[in-house]
Amino acid sequence: MSSECLSSVRAFGGTQHRFQHRSQVLDCDMIYAVYLPPQAAEQNVPVVYYLSGLTCTDENFVTKAGAQRYAAEHGVAVVAPDTSPRGEGVADDPDGSYDMGLGAGFYLNATEAPWSAHYHMYDYVLTELPTTVAEACPQIDTGRAAIMGHSMGGHGALTIGLKNPERFASFSAFSPIVAPTQCPWGKKAFTHYLGADEAAWMSYDTCALLARATEHRPILIDQGGADNFLEEQLKTHLIEEASEAANYPIEVRMQEGYDHSYYFIASFIEDHLRFHATHLHGG
Repeated sequence: MSSECLSSVRAFGGTQHRFQHRSQVLDCDMIYAVYLPPQAAEQNVPVVYYLSGLTCTDENFVTKAGAQRYAAEHGVAVVAPDTSPRGEGVADDPDGSYDMGLGAGFYLNATEAPWSAHYHMYDYVLTELPTTVAEACPQIDTGRAAIMGHSMGGHGALTIGLKNPERFASFSAFSPIVAPTQCPWGKKAFTHYLGADEAAWMSYDTCALLARATEHRPILIDQGGADNFLEEQLKTHLIEEASEAANYPIEVRMQEGYDHSYYFIASFIEDHLRFHATHLHGG
């Protein structure tokens, strides 16, 4: 189903759009944001998908990260979907917790009821969203794509990228959950969404996917040294160990004094968009 444009705002010579469409994959209405750089007025441009973290919507990154300036500079579109299905009849955490249910789709395909009725964010990001974006914004060449994200979205970007290297030129993440099978956030979500069989969890674990990757793509990770989730939830050292064991080169940058917030993302978003633009433009 075609997208309805909810808003369009001029920014850095390009346009920040917000769209709504009916998702067949998620069986609900979904909102996503698209920044079209000024270059899109004259030629097709590549795209960077940005996946947000727990409790976020499509709006957090768009309004807080300051990405538009650098997307315009490097001639890339940026697409930011919501973090979960939403709407009447969509299951939520019965306890109202922030780390499961609405705003916490974990970018996987749920197999357990009631989540399996709507929570198919993996398929949504990989298949339906690119098709929807290409229809709404034909200036975007979805065949030239990169993927990035923050926290839960960093987990999503890395796992989707590693499982589909033919679809993405490069991957990056801020403060990603690199081993959800080994942290409280991941264990809770995976138990509810995927069931008790931990073998099924491994296909959504970045460290496990690195170990069996047959194609390598450039990967950049920034992690704040003062992030209060670092030791219990993010465990960045595990991906460094997995990278070395798998002989899969990645760049992990520990940024002293930075926390888990969008101030951190805004501080280094220029580096990430330049990183992706280099690989998308073939330079």
